[in-house]
Amino acid sequence: MMEEEELEFVEELEAVLQLTPEVQLAIEQVFPSQDPLDRADFNAVEYINTLFPTEQSLANIDEVVNKIRLKIRRLDDNIRTVVRGQTNVGQDGRQVKEITRDIKQLDHAKRHLTTSITTLNHLHMLAGGVDSLEAMTRRRQYGEVANLLQGVMNVLEHFHKYMGIPQIRQLSERVKAAQTELGQQILADFEEAFPSQGTKRPGGPSNVLRDACLVANILDPRIKQEIIKKFIKQHLSEYLVLFQENQDVAWLDKIDRRYAWIKRQLVDYEEKYGRMFPREWCMAERIAVEFCHVTRAELAKIMRTRAKEIEVKLLLFAIQRTTNFEGFLAKRFSGCTLTDGTLKKLESPPPSTNPFLEDEPTPEMEELATEKGDLDQPKKPKAPDNPFHGIVSKCFEPHLYVYIESQDKNLGELIDRFVADFKAQGPPKPNTDEGGAVLPSCADLFVYYKKCMVQCSQLSTGEPMIALTTIFQKYLREYAWKILSGNLPKTTTSSGGLTISSLLKEKEGSEVAKFTLEELCLICNILSTAEYCLATTQQLEEKLKEKVDVSLIERINLTGEMDTFSTVISSSIQLLVQDLDAACDPALTAMSKMQWQNVEHVGDQSPYVTSVILHIKQNVPIIRDNLASTRKYFTQFCVKFANSFIPKFITHLFKCKPISMVGAEQLLLDTHSLKMVLLDLPSISSQVVRKAPASYTKIVVKGMTRAEMILKVVMAPHEPLVVFVDNYIKLLTDCNTETFQKILDMKGLKRSEQSSMLELLRQRLPAPPSGAESSGSLSLTAPTPEQESSRIRKLEKLIKKRL
Repeated sequence: MMEEEELEFVEELEAVLQLTPEVQLAIEQVFPSQDPLDRADFNAVEYINTLFPTEQSLANIDEVVNKIRLKIRRLDDNIRTVVRGQTNVGQDGRQVKEITRDIKQLDHAKRHLTTSITTLNHLHMLAGGVDSLEAMTRRRQYGEVANLLQGVMNVLEHFHKYMGIPQIRQLSERVKAAQTELGQQILADFEEAFPSQGTKRPGGPSNVLRDACLVANILDPRIKQEIIKKFIKQHLSEYLVLFQENQDVAWLDKIDRRYAWIKRQLVDYEEKYGRMFPREWCMAERIAVEFCHVTRAELAKIMRTRAKEIEVKLLLFAIQRTTNFEGFLAKRFSGCTLTDGTLKKLESPPPSTNPFLEDEPTPEMEELATEKGDLDQPKKPKAPDNPFHGIVSKCFEPHLYVYIESQDKNLGELIDRFVADFKAQGPPKPNTDEGGAVLPSCADLFVYYKKCMVQCSQLSTGEPMIALTTIFQKYLREYAWKILSGNLPKTTTSSGGLTISSLLKEKEGSEVAKFTLEELCLICNILSTAEYCLATTQQLEEKLKEKVDVSLIERINLTGEMDTFSTVISSSIQLLVQDLDAACDPALTAMSKMQWQNVEHVGDQSPYVTSVILHIKQNVPIIRDNLASTRKYFTQFCVKFANSFIPKFITHLFKCKPISMVGAEQLLLDTHSLKMVLLDLPSISSQVVRKAPASYTKIVVKGMTRAEMILKVVMAPHEPLVVFVDNYIKLLTDCNTETFQKILDMKGLKRSEQSSMLELLRQRLPAPPSGAESSGSLSLTAPTPEQESSRIRKLEKLIKKRL
């Protein structure tokens, strides 16, 4: 340490006192000297070579060093004498310069002497160290060699810039030769202690080999690698004999014995050789890793030979034991000797009833299913990544087709079991408290899907995952067809057709072909199940994309299956709408068959209105309660029913002809009653009053207001013609000749009277904007809030007046 500080001081001093050639020449003229230490171009190596021309002259090195140290002390005394003799303030500038020159000359000498002493000491250490190293190597004193060799190599680094000197180069070559000899000697010692052929020597290792490992740490890394390679090969030689391909224990059903053997060997290693090798060599882990590589190759070879004997239970048994063993390695070792043991991280999603949003079991702890239908495994917490994952189990990947085929068969049987259970047990019992629970078979299917996905992803994230995805798609479609669509109730009539006997019945509770309570609940359950399947299938697709290789992500696409479930949802809603719509048809037919020209006074709402309301109150609360968990689809049902019922009501309204003034007033009252019921449809007969969705309210107001305006036009006198036509144009924003003629028919006007009124309408109709098309459908512009409010007030006054 002291020598290094002196060298740093000398280098700093040399940088400060670097003089120009002119100044150096002046100094030599003022203070001439023949001493080489006073020269500006002093070379320490040449000076040393002059003092010690041969190795024999090194014998009196101590005497020379003492003389140089004595000279340094004298120079220091001279410097002090000169400085003390020149302290008078009145001295002129020439005296100051002379003092400075003296000091600089003495500094040069001191710096050169210090460098020479340091170099001489290093040279002495190097020469002595090389001699000792050679002697210790011959005596196999590896413990002393380990410490000395490192020191000699450190000292030799100081002489790199002096390798041009023959003596220094010779010492460097002797060090290299000693290293080579040490490497060969250590390898020979290990070969003798652990011969490649024959049995292993009994007893523990010697201290000589332990020290030899310390020396190998300093030597060429290839020496260390050769020692490790030979030791591991000798350590696993017994394994290759015991588990040869032709041995009974080599087959998959006895795979446990392979892992039990290596566990015993690791314990044996720790007891006998744990202290022989340095800890940083990680020898126990290296033995285990090499065992894994050998085992993977041996298993792959024997499975290729006996591929026809591999059954799915045997394959899953071997995979389970192998992944458990890989988990054991992860707990015991860090994986520092692996070069490619990384495993992609998976985020832990929040808790959910969706099986694909739950924590996944760890590969080493999950029991792989060996029997179909085993779906009740408890969930295990997620463990840290396993760097040893796949180090052995990768060999099973080429044979995963056995597993895929088995899952195909198991899922087919599972779907058949679902169908049989549904037929045997019938539809689920109506239970409005739970609100449209999904079919239990749906959860069973996705839990089984998750188990298959986790199992397969533990073994391969390549083509087997794509094959499994194809199987998933196949049985998602089958579930949608056989379990959901296949169990939807069938309508007894086509296209909403009705029996003639029911058309004219006006009594409350008249018999109509309707779904039963159980059938309505079943439709709602199937709808809820389809929605669950749709959402869970989307999660399944995301999970599959997370687990599969990046290059295969584009091949994971479950959009077709999600569309299938969307179709089931639409079919279910359409069935519910058709059922209620068909139930209301007899009442609307009865409305159109009434003799409205004979109505003499306005009374309460007509029987057909009461019948419609009755059917709505029978169906809607059941549907609402059973779709409580899927509120958006209940809203869709309401919207679709309104879009179906209102145009049909207007169509039947046009069939009511001829209509007297009183009859029109009664119809207007009935229309308002239906409008109020429809506006209240989403929460009808509900204890909890909830505001109807704005989109639904807009449809009802728009459609029923048109019906009211038609009746108001019918109620208006048709003379004078201009006022009647203008009133029609004002009240009906979608005014056209077809609608106008229907209104004239409702008023009972003759064709001769209608022709002039139609001609007048054509004249007074505003010119349509460019690109606009007239239509008699519900695609009319919605009235402004002010217009709507005004019309409602007028209608209320009219109703109150008539009542």
